[in-house]
Amino acid sequence: MAESYIRDYLDEASEIIKTLDVPSIQKIIGLIIEIRRQGGRLFFLGVGGGAANASHAVNDSRKIAGLESYTPVDNVSELTAQINDHGWEKSLVNWLMTSRLGSHDGVFVFSVGGGDKERNISANIVGALDFARGAGAKIMGIVGRDGGYTAKVADAVVIVPPVNPETVTPHAESFQSLIWHLIVSHPQVKLNPMKWESAK
Repeated sequence: MAESYIRDYLDEASEIIKTLDVPSIQKIIGLIIEIRRQGGRLFFLGVGGGAANASHAVNDSRKIAGLESYTPVDNVSELTAQINDHGWEKSLVNWLMTSRLGSHDGVFVFSVGGGDKERNISANIVGALDFARGAGAKIMGIVGRDGGYTAKVADAVVIVPPVNPETVTPHAESFQSLIWHLIVSHPQVKLNPMKWESAK
């Protein structure tokens, strides 16, 4: 049983890799290049596992791609103060307002469901996306299943194919990491060498 789960899980990952939409990834790369050329900033948003991925992606985006990048989840004091004082739904919107999000900037969402307005799921991401649209920022995302609200409003989105309804979350969050590493290491995006690749 345990071994069959491992094999099935890895087979699912292999199937996802084969069916990922390459043009969508290329479109995100194009938007990131445009943001950097215009002197814009990239704001990564996520909750739960997506928050951890957002923090890691900020590091790679700044260090490898030379792109000014931030995420609200890196400052737990400010984030929890926003939640405490203004509510979960406004926590990311208020942070983006203070950051003066504008038309040269981008918002990049890591989410399994992508947010759902009608069912009030990931309401803070939904609110942030509405604010980003109003500010004219470019919207990107790597999401699971049908992509939810993120897929509806994004300029470019990669949907991790749901090959098994029982493993949507782990695959979506795992492939967020795989895809953003692909993006920052892409020859058109990478500006600075990575340590082990450049070590003699």
